[in-house]
Amino acid sequence: MKSDVKNTRQKDLFSEAFQMVKTPIVIAIFITPIRYILELFGIPEHYIFIIGLLWFTLGLSVYLGIKHHQNNRYLVLLLLGLIIFSPISRFPVAIAWLVDTHWQIGTHYSLYFDNFGQALLNHLVYGSLLQIVPGFLIGSITFTIMRHKQKLKLKRNTINNG
Repeated sequence: MKSDVKNTRQKDLFSEAFQMVKTPIVIAIFITPIRYILELFGIPEHYIFIIGLLWFTLGLSVYLGIKHHQNNRYLVLLLLGLIIFSPISRFPVAIAWLVDTHWQIGTHYSLYFDNFGQALLNHLVYGSLLQIVPGFLIGSITFTIMRHKQKLKLKRNTINNG
């Protein structure tokens, strides 16, 4: 019986985390092709650097920290959401590597790896960690700031009404 309750809670937590990142996943899937196309058009990388998954993840973490700061499970949801979001968002980068190396297009996506297995491993594992760790830190800081602001507001209201 306890096992069923625990499994239901875990499924609910996973479901809530997935719902939190469902739309950002769709957006992130389009970020890499947009950046890839801009690079193909010859726009220098230092101009399109801002169109990237890390920046999107950091912005997402701030947004989620602001939007969900009243949820007591927010930090667990944020971590789980980032664990779901990051590998999925990185998969198009591995595909861009595959396309770029197969047709020898010459964008920055074809650098660094010798085969698709290496590219997939590096993008899905290490690339995901490069999103999860700073995303979680920024989201946690945002959450803490929002909670602090909420406490100050409640304190002011108590003083003004007291």
